[in-house]
Amino acid sequence: MAGAEPAPADPTRLRERIRDRALSLGFDAVGFAPAALGGDAREKLAAFLAEGRHGDMGWMAERADQRAHPQTLWAEARTVIALGTSYAPHEDPRRMLGHPERGIVSVYARNRDYHDLIKGRLKTLAQWLHSQTKAGVKVFVDTAPVMEKPLAERAGLGWQGKHTNLVSRDHGSWLFLGEVYTTLELPADATGRDRCGSCTACQTACPTDAFPAPYQLDARRCVSYLTIENKGPIPDALKPLMGNRIYGCDDCLSACPWNKFARTTREPAFLPRAELTAPRLADLAQLDDAGFRQVFSGSPVKRIGRDRFVRNVLVALGNSGDPRLRFVAEGLLDDPSDVVRDSARWAVERLGGAAV
Repeated sequence: MAGAEPAPADPTRLRERIRDRALSLGFDAVGFAPAALGGDAREKLAAFLAEGRHGDMGWMAERADQRAHPQTLWAEARTVIALGTSYAPHEDPRRMLGHPERGIVSVYARNRDYHDLIKGRLKTLAQWLHSQTKAGVKVFVDTAPVMEKPLAERAGLGWQGKHTNLVSRDHGSWLFLGEVYTTLELPADATGRDRCGSCTACQTACPTDAFPAPYQLDARRCVSYLTIENKGPIPDALKPLMGNRIYGCDDCLSACPWNKFARTTREPAFLPRAELTAPRLADLAQLDDAGFRQVFSGSPVKRIGRDRFVRNVLVALGNSGDPRLRFVAEGLLDDPSDVVRDSARWAVERLGGAAV
C-alpha cells in the first residue's frame, strides 16, 4: 500500500491513536522515528562489515546500503513506527547450564516462529492506518534489510546495550521488534538514552568471548551464529565453550540487570512448549529428518535443518562429561552429513572413546 498523502490535520493526535491501536493488538512498546538513521549507526555497520565480523552472513553486506538508509529501501517513507513485543521468560534460561545432559534452546525458539505472529499484527495495524488516512504503508519484521535496533532506539523503545541488543526500561532485553514504514509525517519520540552505565554483566556472561569491546559483537564467536547461521563445522577451539547450548544463546540477554523490570510474556504463542524447555540430548541426537521436522514443526529451529541441529547436539553431548552418552555419538560416526560426522568424532573423543 503505497502513495504519499499530506500530513493529517492533527498529527500528534493521530500518533496517539496509532499507539493505542498497536497496544490493543498486543504490542507492548510503540515509538515513532524519522525514516532515517544517524551517522553513528551507519558507521558501526560499516566497521562491522569491514572487519568481517558478520562471518558467512553475506546477505548483510549485499544489502548494506538499504540497511544504512531506510529510504533506499522505500523512498517515500517518512516515518517509522517501531513496535516491540515482549517474550520475557518466566525464569532465567541459564539455570539449564547445570543440567549438561539436557539441551538449551534459545527462549525465542521454544514455541511458534515469532515472525508469523508479529507480521500478522503489523499488517493489521498497517491496514487500519491506511483505512484511516489512505497513507502509504509497508511492514517489516527481521527478514528485510532493516536496522531494527537503531531504529527502535531512535523511536524511544530503548537503547542498544553493550551486548548490541535493544534494552528497554520496562521489558529488559526481551523484545521482538517490527516496523511499519509510512508516508505520513508524524512527530518523533525522544531517542532512547543509554542507561548501561558501568555495568559489564552482558560482556562477562558471554561463554565464547564474542564481544571485542562494549557495544561491539564479533558474530563469528557468538553461539547464536555458530549454531544457527554457520553452515559448516563448528571450530574445535569454540566447541568446549558452548556447553549444552544447542540453538542460539541467551546468556548476554539473561545477564542484563534491566530484566528485573520485565514481566513474563503475556503472549501464549511465546510460552515454552514442554518438549523444548529441557530436551534430552540423547533423544535429539537420534532424530532423523522426518523426526526433526515433526518435533520442530512451527518452530524457528526447523529452518536450520536436521544436519546442523544434530551437529549442535553432538557438540553438547561432547561437553556433557558423561561417558555413558558416548554410544549415541558413536552411532553417528557414519552419518551421511559431513558436519554431523565432524561433531560425532569430536564428541566420541571428548567422552573417552576413539573415533575412527
